[in-house]
Amino acid sequence: MTEFERIFWIVLDSVGIGELPDAKDSGDVGRNTLGHIAESRPLKIPNLVRLGLTNIAPLKYQTPATAPLGAFGKGATISPGKDTTTGHWEMAGVWLDQAFPVYKNGFPKELIEEFEKQVGRKTIGNKPASGTEIIKELGEQHMLTGKPIVYTSGDSVFQIATHEEVIPVTELYRMCEIARTVLDGPHRVGRVIARPFAGMPGHFVRTSRRHDYAVDPPKPMLMDVLAEDKVRVFGVGKIHDIYNGRGVEEYVTTENNADGMEKLTAAVSERKSGLIFCNLVDFDMLYGHRKDVEGFAKSLEEFDRMLAEFLLLLSLSDMLIITADHGCDPDPRWATTDHSREYVPILAYSPGGGAGVNLGVRDTLADMGQTIAENFGGTIPRGKSFLSEMRKQRSSELAT
Repeated sequence: MTEFERIFWIVLDSVGIGELPDAKDSGDVGRNTLGHIAESRPLKIPNLVRLGLTNIAPLKYQTPATAPLGAFGKGATISPGKDTTTGHWEMAGVWLDQAFPVYKNGFPKELIEEFEKQVGRKTIGNKPASGTEIIKELGEQHMLTGKPIVYTSGDSVFQIATHEEVIPVTELYRMCEIARTVLDGPHRVGRVIARPFAGMPGHFVRTSRRHDYAVDPPKPMLMDVLAEDKVRVFGVGKIHDIYNGRGVEEYVTTENNADGMEKLTAAVSERKSGLIFCNLVDFDMLYGHRKDVEGFAKSLEEFDRMLAEFLLLLSLSDMLIITADHGCDPDPRWATTDHSREYVPILAYSPGGGAGVNLGVRDTLADMGQTIAENFGGTIPRGKSFLSEMRKQRSSELAT
């Protein structure tokens, strides 16, 4: 019998909580996403504080909860790298030997030429950029020439942006599939991403038909184990794409954090068991990479308000885990717009118990995946479960 019938797992994309011990190796000494956002002004995040967020690490203007409602701790990333795929794969029990490649100066000339040869089109761009900024810069040129916009970011990604009226989305997807085969060996990026957009110059908007083409994760990982044990996994946001669809047959995409929380909330009444796994990407995509401190702060407050309503829906047999995959400190004292190598917060909450449990510093993000695997009767190759720590507190609370 499972400890919890349902587990809701929310990844706040890029919401790190302070530099890792090896931060110097990636130029991230002193970076602290949550810490610096909290320094910018008093944040209104009472629900995260009540769960135990400020018991993990001090945040300016916030007082730690005297009796946290949840278990709290922070997790380190063992794998090299600081991107979405690395973080999410490690959560599922996969440790990487080497980081996925990133391209701070754009992709090598010979790689771009091979891609152009195979798709039959020349390209423009080939540099790191914000997705909205590069279509603002090059969208009109793309419309005039039909050349797709290729760009990257601080993540290990090869992104292709095309206007839906210039290059049909099906053709964009075909180009991404070609890119996925070209990008192999030393250029095996974590994801190839289709980025369709629409509108007229000066008013371009990205459409909802984004699609990610990820590298297939090694076996076995969490979703493989759950599938083998007939545990349903429902993905919200880009979860399905991150794991290349393996073990996540049921999923919905999202337009933003609010849409993600709305779909997560709907899953409470629609899904009676299993893992509901959600990524909320606005923190990273809209604010971290754009170095928008105030936007990041408002997004945290928006999530906290939505969280208040969500917590009321959980039952004694539910557990909620809130975490992140890496950092993306937007503080202006660092010129870079890259991700930052940071600890991630871990909050685990259930109305059925676990309140106040100090999970400490976890050696790997896989501890969360192992906890989920153990709950549903399985095990994954990496990580140490903290289910027993939750169980002790839960048993004592249920007894009273």
